[in-house]
Amino acid sequence: MDKTQQIPSTVGCESVVVMERYLAESQESVSHVQLACSMPYCAFPLDGNQLCVWNTGAPHLPLVLQGHHWPITAVAFGNKVNPLLICSASQDCVITWNLDKCREKMLQGLAPRGTIVGTLLGLVLCVRFGLDDRAVAVCAGHKVFMLDVEKPSVLAELHGHRGPVTAVQFCPWQADVLISVSEDRSFKVWDHCMGSLIYSSSILTAYPLLSLLIHEENKQLVTGCADGQLWIFSLIEGHHYRCVASVDLRKQMETFSSKRVKSGLPRLPAGSQRLCREEMSRGEEAEAVLPVLVLSCCNLSYCDLLHSDLPHRDLLYFPVSMRGNLSSESCKCLWIGSSAGLFIFNLANFNLEAVLRFKDFRNLSIHIAGSCAVTSDSINDKALCILTSMFESKIAVLDISLAALVRSQQCPGMGRTLSVLARSCVLPTSPLYFGIAKEKCPKPANEKQSAGQRVVEDQPLVFHTKVRSSGYTSAPCVTRFSPKANIKLNGKRSLKCKNSYKREEYPLEDSPPSKLGMQVAVAQEPVAVSCVQYSGDGKRLACGLANHLALVFDASLTGSPAVLSGHDGAVSTVCWSHDRRWLLSVAQDRTVRVWSTRRADTMLLLGRDMFPKPVQSAQFYYVDAFRLLSSGPEFRLPKYQFDLCKDEVKRYKPKSRYKLVYRLSTTGAADVTSLSAVNDFYSHMVLTAARDRTLEVFDLNASCSAAVIAEAHTRPVHQICQNKGSPFTTQPSQAYNLFLTTAIGDGVGLCDMRTLRCERRFQGHPNRCYPCGIAFSPCGRFLACGAEDRHVYIYHTGSSTFSHRLAGHTDTIAAVAFNPSAPQIQSSAWVGRLYCSRPCLTA
Repeated sequence: MDKTQQIPSTVGCESVVVMERYLAESQESVSHVQLACSMPYCAFPLDGNQLCVWNTGAPHLPLVLQGHHWPITAVAFGNKVNPLLICSASQDCVITWNLDKCREKMLQGLAPRGTIVGTLLGLVLCVRFGLDDRAVAVCAGHKVFMLDVEKPSVLAELHGHRGPVTAVQFCPWQADVLISVSEDRSFKVWDHCMGSLIYSSSILTAYPLLSLLIHEENKQLVTGCADGQLWIFSLIEGHHYRCVASVDLRKQMETFSSKRVKSGLPRLPAGSQRLCREEMSRGEEAEAVLPVLVLSCCNLSYCDLLHSDLPHRDLLYFPVSMRGNLSSESCKCLWIGSSAGLFIFNLANFNLEAVLRFKDFRNLSIHIAGSCAVTSDSINDKALCILTSMFESKIAVLDISLAALVRSQQCPGMGRTLSVLARSCVLPTSPLYFGIAKEKCPKPANEKQSAGQRVVEDQPLVFHTKVRSSGYTSAPCVTRFSPKANIKLNGKRSLKCKNSYKREEYPLEDSPPSKLGMQVAVAQEPVAVSCVQYSGDGKRLACGLANHLALVFDASLTGSPAVLSGHDGAVSTVCWSHDRRWLLSVAQDRTVRVWSTRRADTMLLLGRDMFPKPVQSAQFYYVDAFRLLSSGPEFRLPKYQFDLCKDEVKRYKPKSRYKLVYRLSTTGAADVTSLSAVNDFYSHMVLTAARDRTLEVFDLNASCSAAVIAEAHTRPVHQICQNKGSPFTTQPSQAYNLFLTTAIGDGVGLCDMRTLRCERRFQGHPNRCYPCGIAFSPCGRFLACGAEDRHVYIYHTGSSTFSHRLAGHTDTIAAVAFNPSAPQIQSSAWVGRLYCSRPCLTA
C-alpha cells in the first residue's frame, strides 16, 4: 500500500515513550469511526469503503478488504484467536471476515470475500462480537440488532433507547447479558437471548454517553460521556447496579499536573516545555473538552508504577484476606482515549497514573484525534494505538512503551520507603530521646557515700512513706509483633501478661456488624456527639459533646456514665492513653485537658494563652511518653509529669507540669487540620494534613519532614485514621503502614506510607457538607465511615464499593469507632445518641 509509510524515530525521550509506526492518508474523512485493535492487529477504514487490516508484527503489507459500497463506520475484532474474525459495518451491509482465509486468498491472487450477516440496518455506530464469536451485536439508530454469524439472520432486536446507541458490550461472566449506552444519557442491561430488558438506568449526565467497558475482574461497568465524565457502576450480584464513583477527567488532569509542579516537573519532550510552561502560567489547558472516545483494559506492573529498583516482594503488602489485594503482580487500570491524548486511569484509587498528550510529541502526525482504539500487551509491556485525525484524513498507528511512559512521569522521591515501625534506635539528637527513661548506673562497690548523702536518703522530703510512681520512668516492653506461643524456657513458663484484663482473640472469621444492638441518649436535650473512642481494652467508651461535657460509658452502654466537666466549649476530640488511666480532651474554648479516669478530675490544663491558634488535634504519643498536638501551621511535642498528690482545698487547680520538647511547622506553612501517630507501640512517624490539601510525613527520629504528598484530596483532609490494630488480634507488621484519609465531598482514601500513594478510594457514601468520621476495624479488613444519609457504611478494604449499610440514625453521623475486643461499631450523630451495632447472628 503506497499510502502507508513508516515514520523514523526521533532521537530523545520521545522515541522511548511513543513511536509512530505507520501513517496512512485516506481519500475520505474517518474522524468518527469505531476502530479496532487486537494485539498485534489493527483495523481501520481506508478510502471510505475499504477495510485495512495490518499485522504490526509481520513485515508484509497490510491486508485490504473490499466488499462495502457505503463508507465503513464501525470495525471490531472477534474474541477467539483461531480463527480470528473481524466485522465491518456500513449503511448497506454488515460483513464478517476470516483473516486466515482472506490471507490465503490474497496469496493465491484472488479477491477475499466475507460473509454478509445483515443488510440495510441504517447508520451503524458500534459492532461487537459475542463471547463465542457466534453472534454480533450491531448498534444502528435507536436499536441493537443481534445477528447470527454462522447462519446470517436476525436473532433479536432490542429497542428501548430514546437516542442513537453508541456502544455495546457483552458481560464476560453472563453470556446472555448485554449492556448498551446511548446518546439518551443512560445505559440498559438486556437479556439478548430472551430479547427482554433487565435494568434501565436514569439519566446520568447532560452529555451523550460515548464509550463502554465491562471489567471482568472488578465486576464493574465503566462508561464515559462527551464532557469527560466517567461513571463506574458495580455489577456484583445484589448491588443493584449501584454507582461506585463519578470521575471528572478534566479535574483529574488538573490534579495530575499540579502534583507534577509541586513535586518537581519531570523532563518533557523537546519543544513542548515552552508550551507547557505557558499553559501552566495561564492555569488552563488548550482543549475545551476531553470526550471519552474509547475505554480499554490495561494491566500496569507495580514495579514500573512504584519502585523499579526494589524487588516485588518489598513493594506492597496487604493481608491475604483482602480481596483485590495489592500484592498481585499488576495494577488494574484503564486506557482512556480522548481527542487530546491517552490517559492511564487506576480503577482502585480513581486517579490518573500517566498522561500522554499528543501535542507534547513532535514525532506524531496527529495532535487532535477524532477517534481512537488502544490495546495492551502485558507480556511485552507494550501498547498499540490507532488514531484518526479530527480535521484531516490521516490515520496513524502508535507503539507505546508503558514502562517508559509511567517512569517518565513519576514524582521525585518515589523510591524512598518509609515505615511506621521503628527501624533504628532513637538518636541522641531526636526529641524522642527525652521520652526514654535513663537507667540509673550502678555505683561501684568500693564507692562510699558521704554522711550528708546518707542523711538526705534517710530523710525523705515528703510526708508519705511511699510516693506513687507516675509510670513513665521506664519504657514498657513492647511485644505486639512477637508470635503468641507458650514456650517453656529452662523448665519455666513464659511470663504472663501484665495487663489486668484477659486477652481473647478477636474473631477474624466473623462478619462486620450488620444490625443495631443498642441506642442510648447522652443528654435529655438534643446535643451533638462530635467524637467517640474506645479504650484499649474495649471496656469503656469516651465521647465528646457539644454541651461542653465529656462522658465515659461502659462498653455495654449500661449504667450511668462518668461526667467530665470543665470545658467552656464544644468538645471536639477525646483520646485514651495506652494504659487507660488518662483521657485527653480538646474543646473549642482553645483548651486541652488531661483527665484521670479513676477520679474524673483534671490532671493537666493547657489554657488558651499557650497556643497562638485553636488546637485542631491532640493525642498521646510514644506509648504515653508525650502528648502530640497541633496549633496553626505547627505541631508540638510536650512532655508532661502528673502530680497525683492533690490539695483537698484547691482541687480545681492541677499541679501537673509539662515541658515543650519540640515543635515543627509544615512545609507549606498551612494550618494543620488533622494529625495522627501510633501510640500502641514505638513509632517515629507522625502524619499531618494541612489546609493546602497536602499530607506530610514527619520523622521525629531525624527531626525533619520525610515526605510531602501533594493534592491528597480535592479539599482539606479533616481526619487521618491509621491502622493501629488491637491487642486482641495479630496483623502482619507491614499492614500497620496503611492509613485512611477523608475530606468533605471526596470520599475516603486508603494510603500506604511505603509508597506515599493512595492505593484505593471509597466513594459510595454521601458526604458533601459535613465532616464524617472514619475508623479501621481491629483486624484491618474493614473500614467504617459516617454519611449524611443517616447510615454507617461498611467497606471491605479490597473493594471500592460498600458491602452493606447500618441504619437507625436520624441525623448525619459524625463519628464511628470499632471496639478493639469485639466485632462492634459505635456511632454517633448530631442528635445526641450513641448507636452500638453488632454482627447479625444466623442459625
